[in-house]
Amino acid sequence: MSRLLGALLFGLALSLPMVSSAVEAPPILLANVYRDQVDVARYLVSEKLDGVRAIWDGQALRFRSGRPIHAPDWFIAGLPKQPLDGELWIARGQFERVSGIVRHEVPDDAGWREVRYMVFELPGVPGPFSERAEQIRVLAQKVNLPWLRAIEQFSVVNRASLKKHLDEVVRGGGEGLMLHLADAAYETGRSDVLLKLKPWQDAEAVVVAHQPGKGRFAGHLGALKVRTPEGREFLLGSGFSALQRQQPPAIGTTVTYRFRDLTNKGMPRFASFLRVRDE
Repeated sequence: MSRLLGALLFGLALSLPMVSSAVEAPPILLANVYRDQVDVARYLVSEKLDGVRAIWDGQALRFRSGRPIHAPDWFIAGLPKQPLDGELWIARGQFERVSGIVRHEVPDDAGWREVRYMVFELPGVPGPFSERAEQIRVLAQKVNLPWLRAIEQFSVVNRASLKKHLDEVVRGGGEGLMLHLADAAYETGRSDVLLKLKPWQDAEAVVVAHQPGKGRFAGHLGALKVRTPEGREFLLGSGFSALQRQQPPAIGTTVTYRFRDLTNKGMPRFASFLRVRDE
């Protein structure tokens, strides 16, 4: 009887439609690095927030990977049907906290009360970015939710003015600035339409091996061996907390690292671990 039941269940499984577990990442705009290559007066500038990228499609909130963000019902109930792109953010220097809160499958209601959805783009809306930025400001006022905010956009006249704003943000504990071409139509992919400006540059790489520690790090992680999208491999040996050295990012994980600049061979100088890449 058990063999017959097993055969029936196996046949039933074969007859059921296959459901793909793959999650499709939404197309979004990604920033290039600012290197004095543009006329900054043509851009609108905002603070670069150290939050978690979140895309609202009018019905669901998702990470940049496409995976769902399990926000409380009250958080998303008042969001508009209009698709939005922005950052889930708490405050400067609070990335680890907001990252932990928004990744719970069962929402931490008290934690979510601290989170703000800082919107900087209206996906698919026609017209120049300057008009979309104004629409975001008006939309946030109309919706009137304490946790939905429009990121402030401002203009600068030259590179000296841009540098002054950067210094003010960094002194206050901020990460840097974002520059968005004011007359740009909406687009996706990596583009000079959007630029990031930070005292340090950052990039992503995949963990390919763990190097054991020595001396005071004996028995723990010494360094991560990582590989860039271009195939270059190098070690990240600094920037880790004590817990991260005990429980390092798994092989295959994508991490973000920071660095000063590149050598003539394209290798990062003074590279250090920053964080596991957000979703």
